[in-house]
Amino acid sequence: MLNIRTYPLGTFQTNCYVISNKEKQCLIIDPGEQGEILGKEILKLKLKPLAILLTHAHFDHIGAVDIIRDLFKIPVYIHKAEKNWLADSTKNGSARYREFPLVEGKAADVLIEQEGQLEIGPFSCTMFHTPGHSPGSITYWFEEDGFAVVGDTLFKGSIGRTDLPYGNHKELIQSIHNKLLTLPEQTICYPGHGEPTTPEVEMDQNPFLNGL
Repeated sequence: MLNIRTYPLGTFQTNCYVISNKEKQCLIIDPGEQGEILGKEILKLKLKPLAILLTHAHFDHIGAVDIIRDLFKIPVYIHKAEKNWLADSTKNGSARYREFPLVEGKAADVLIEQEGQLEIGPFSCTMFHTPGHSPGSITYWFEEDGFAVVGDTLFKGSIGRTDLPYGNHKELIQSIHNKLLTLPEQTICYPGHGEPTTPEVEMDQNPFLNGL
């Protein structure tokens, strides 16, 4: 049984998820900001990180990537559609906000090129390409443990924004209907911001999906 811890980080309270097993090995998903604080927390818990997984490469999801990567000497996984975004502040969006520092980091270590199973040490999940909010958005589904990390594709009662560069509303709706709402109805969906939800709740209550 996996344990999932949620850390809302930075100005945008972006959810970073730390998924660990009983051997204290862990995966880190979307370390957005406050890398020093996150690193200290992981060390305090005596966890052993194996990799950083990114749901997408907007700046509020990647700001602490290099701090965590360098601290634990672990690889970073990203979809190939956003392979240059970690180093490009115009693509990751940080250049749009003068009040925040530019995010211009090192390239990812592993490019995800297709959907399917991802195996990292003892961890296994299914990757879905869920574009729309961004071209390389990914959902990580941990089927046996009944949860998925969906990034900024789907929120409780809402959906990801598509007014940013490279966003596509039609693709987003298709991703949600064809990939996320086809998951088992009780699957816990952990979003990039805010509280978790389930396909069942969103099919019934989400006004962006059901025409309410």
